[in-house]
Amino acid sequence: MDQIMDFLTSKPLAEMAADPRVLFGTAVVFVLAVLFRWKYVLLFLFAIGATMAVLRTSGGGGSSDIVVDRSMMLFIGGTIVIAVVLIYFLFIRED
Repeated sequence: MDQIMDFLTSKPLAEMAADPRVLFGTAVVFVLAVLFRWKYVLLFLFAIGATMAVLRTSGGGGSSDIVVDRSMMLFIGGTIVIAVVLIYFLFIRED
């Protein structure tokens, strides 16, 4: 257990998300969630994955104010889309 905690606290989030062990574990959890129809686990994986994608896409940035404005708009728009999808699947859609 100590080794797992050391692994989780030793790396930055972006570097840990690209680690093959983390990707494999996420894929296994995703397959299990699909097979067992775990709605909340799938929504959690979607939220984490989509947020990481938005952060990676909008994090390019530069020294220009225009680039910062575009990155901020992309971040805000992506976050709103993620929130709308989560609200729809959690509260509106009934299975």
